[in-house]
Amino acid sequence: MDLEKFKSCIDACNECATYCDYCAVSCLQEDDVKMMAECVRLDMQCAQICRLAASFMAQNSDHVKEVCRLCAELCRKCEAECRQHEMAHCQQCAEACKRSAEECEAIANA
Repeated sequence: MDLEKFKSCIDACNECATYCDYCAVSCLQEDDVKMMAECVRLDMQCAQICRLAASFMAQNSDHVKEVCRLCAELCRKCEAECRQHEMAHCQQCAEACKRSAEECEAIANA
């Protein structure tokens, strides 16, 4: 097994999960929490699928491509939602989601 071929994607997924967790918690502290509900929901889903994708890559699972494809899709949705909000935590999360999506798309399409 060559873990190196997945290293940059694993790193991007783990970083994205961290930013998504931070964004979700930060959104819950905003004045209009109700307005941030979709962002929080997508942050939580994105963080979970990023961790799963990183784990599948570390295990060299036969299902890496499928999981990475789904991860990229959720990262793109989370990125789009976060871009709608001007808060720094949302913008940072959007950038992390973009990087993770790009890395996962490369694995899924390899």
